[in-house]
Amino acid sequence: MSELEAASAVEQAEPVTPDAIMQLGLAFWGSKTLLSAVEMRLFAVLSNAGPLDAEQLRERLGLHPRGARDFFDALVALGMLERNAGRYSNTPATELFLDPAKPSYMGGLLEMANARLYPFWGSLTEGLRTGKPQSEAKTGGDFFASVYADPGRLAQFARAMSGLSAHTGRAIAAKFPWRDHASVIDIGCAEGAVPVAIAHAHAHLTGGGFDLPPIEPLFDAHVARAGLADRLRFTPGDFFADPLPSADVLIMGHILHDWDLDEKRMLLQKAYAALPDGGRLIVYDAIIDDDRRANAFGLLMSLNMLIEGPVGFDYTGADCRAWMADAGFRESYVEHLVGPDSMVVGIK
Repeated sequence: MSELEAASAVEQAEPVTPDAIMQLGLAFWGSKTLLSAVEMRLFAVLSNAGPLDAEQLRERLGLHPRGARDFFDALVALGMLERNAGRYSNTPATELFLDPAKPSYMGGLLEMANARLYPFWGSLTEGLRTGKPQSEAKTGGDFFASVYADPGRLAQFARAMSGLSAHTGRAIAAKFPWRDHASVIDIGCAEGAVPVAIAHAHAHLTGGGFDLPPIEPLFDAHVARAGLADRLRFTPGDFFADPLPSADVLIMGHILHDWDLDEKRMLLQKAYAALPDGGRLIVYDAIIDDDRRANAFGLLMSLNMLIEGPVGFDYTGADCRAWMADAGFRESYVEHLVGPDSMVVGIK
């Protein structure tokens, strides 16, 4: 290439700018704006009251005049609100997923992120340097123990888990060959959002959920509201201390990433032991792509495990398939579900 051709190629190339760096580096601005809107129930106000102008919305939320309009318009620019003729309303997505009165509400997870994870992530650098958690565990606390000991906090946590898993449950209901199986049990089921989604889609299935005993009334209430109490039952237990219940299909969703490698392997072995010949284990998480380049959410979730506790980490599909093979599963495959979540299916 001549010097003239080289100069022309440089002129035609896309200019290198810092835009992406700055947007990512300051992404917490937009995140905290959304989290504050969820905290103050902005989307519920608009769902109940209909479109409101800036002053009406400011008064309903009890905000100071100085930042209110910028706050609302920032949410418009972020795609979280619509504004027409000076009046603000929810988008179709925020109307569906961020109104606490709707069963599709996903804000419980964001409420937990706002109250707990947002301040803890400020200590990520320390976590990376020390390898130690930056959550309540940093000062000797145990988040799960404290949650399970408090019925109110447990109900909020279980609802947050439902918001995280319900859409994944519908994807599992659609993509897994349920016609070939008669029963399913969700291990670590919380309220039971996943078995409810699957049972709604496949009327021949029975089964239920397995979790610690304090979850039982929350599971029973959720299943009853769904009209599935005759098909889904709760089994109390501790998946470390007790054998797992048997079913044609067992599910472990957002479970394995909480634990170290030995504990991951042990849970897979317990699932293998509980399944009949030909049974399936479905493991779903924000499975990291094997090349560790594409699923940023999965990689960030693994960093969140560093923040949360002393041992957890996320993993690739190839990792999980290898662990399943070691546990005795004769076949396995990975299939994308929805968003960052994929499932790894092991066949006994």
